[in-house]
Amino acid sequence: MEKHMPWTDTARREQRRDGGSYSSDLRDAEWALIAPMLPAPRSGDRQRKTCLRRVMNAIMYIASNGGAWQMLRRCFPPVSTVRGYFYV
Repeated sequence: MEKHMPWTDTARREQRRDGGSYSSDLRDAEWALIAPMLPAPRSGDRQRKTCLRRVMNAIMYIASNGGAWQMLRRCFPPVSTVRGYFYV
């Protein structure tokens, strides 16, 4: 039988999901790891209006809830935008 390490007070503090709108929202440290991997705005195009952190939070929301794209809440960017970044 495999032994599991108990949660420590330090681990509990580090893994807390307070402060975001949803428990699936990315923490700052997670965002710092993910942000450099996201596509940069295309040169010559107008400025990007969509906040990529909100897009990632929407993807995490769908993934954590097992919901369909149509179940995405209105506080997130439009479904078509989130789905487009998901499939990039």
